[in-house]
Amino acid sequence: MKDTIFAFKDNSPKYKQIYEQFKLFIKHGDIQAGDPLPSIRQLAESLQVSRNTTLMAYEQLVAEGYIRGEGRKGYFVNEVEPYLFQDALVLSNKKQTKSVEPVLINFRAGEVDQDNFPLKIWRRIANQVLTLKESFGYGEPFGEVCLREQIATYLLQSRGVKTDPNAIIIGSSTQQMLINLGQVLKDNFPSIIVEDPGYDLAWEAFKFHRLMFETLPVHETGADLSRLDQMRSRLVYVTPSHQSPIGVSMSIQQRQMLIQWANKRDGYIFEDDHDSEFRYTQQPFPALASIDSTRVIYLGNFSKSFLPGIRLSYMVLPQLLLDRYKNQFLHFESNTSLLSQLTMAKFMEEGEWNRHIKRMRLVYKRKMQCIVSELKDQFKQNLTIIGEQSGLYLLVKVHLKRSEEWLIERASINGVKVYPTSIYFIKNHSHEPMIKLGFSNLSCEEIQLGVKLLKKAWS
Repeated sequence: MKDTIFAFKDNSPKYKQIYEQFKLFIKHGDIQAGDPLPSIRQLAESLQVSRNTTLMAYEQLVAEGYIRGEGRKGYFVNEVEPYLFQDALVLSNKKQTKSVEPVLINFRAGEVDQDNFPLKIWRRIANQVLTLKESFGYGEPFGEVCLREQIATYLLQSRGVKTDPNAIIIGSSTQQMLINLGQVLKDNFPSIIVEDPGYDLAWEAFKFHRLMFETLPVHETGADLSRLDQMRSRLVYVTPSHQSPIGVSMSIQQRQMLIQWANKRDGYIFEDDHDSEFRYTQQPFPALASIDSTRVIYLGNFSKSFLPGIRLSYMVLPQLLLDRYKNQFLHFESNTSLLSQLTMAKFMEEGEWNRHIKRMRLVYKRKMQCIVSELKDQFKQNLTIIGEQSGLYLLVKVHLKRSEEWLIERASINGVKVYPTSIYFIKNHSHEPMIKLGFSNLSCEEIQLGVKLLKKAWS
């Protein structure tokens, strides 16, 4: 080792620079396991530093296991596994890797329009809530009464669901509530029917309790309910108002058939009403729970219609399940923000929620029209648009004899991030790739640019 290797810098302690340099020697194999190191005195004289400086460097190396001291014999290098050096290799590889193209347009679903968020109103109400005495407590385990009352009123007006506020449970997310409810149901219901394709995060919640899956095929024309009687499960999870991800809605005949099946089986229906507020061709369809609340577990949230980060979801439970659920979780604290609950309750009470939904339905309708129009102009007959009647995203079935992976990669190279749908399929796979395009947080100009870039990428 030459002295010139230790070219000290002014901005770091010298002992630390010595320590770092010896680590690099060991990592790169310049010093092998078992090799002796210079004595503290020799190194100090060689580098023209104090002995205390070299001692501190050696002590740090000993503490981390890179070297060992053997009494009067001196210091020797230890055997160190190669995996400890992977961080250095990763950094080295990063320098050599070609830079990734920046994302210009991100067609991510599930985000909200930031420009039209009622920030001033929400901030005003949130500040008022902070002056309330109840804001400084822990809150109710199943959700604040004031918010449950507002949700009950809203569900009756908008979804036709008549429920008592006490039957509503507030949670942080649909997935979290499904996990909790799975704990209550798993002993009596070992399996569940899920839509195929369907909502993958719900599947993960059911897998958490090792529920077995039976699949209900869903096509662009709707769910194939004819297979229900051939299945053994007594639970079914569906997204009837806006099927996730296909976007089709259940007819009244299908809804009645599903209710009859649940009554006949003495089972339950999970109705995930995740974004029913945003239907652009007709009024939102009545909920399954409005037909028979004794067999339907109704699930709703404020994430897609208002703000994902608020972490507010809710479910309405039939009486028998409600009692069992409350007995199971009576001694657990709520995992949902008390301040968010109180603010949302006041927001709804003042009529701001209904005004927000009405306004956003028009905003998102214009964006849906914009993306549909641009896709048709750019691609003509090379793709089929699926799910343009409702929701905050649509699917495009691409007729180019290319794989989903190729389409996503080519889009990325051209600065556009798009999303796969293969993750939503179990058995009922599509013959052609389908790409998911969310638009809720994009302006019409950004949507048009994104589609033009996709045209360039997929040509």
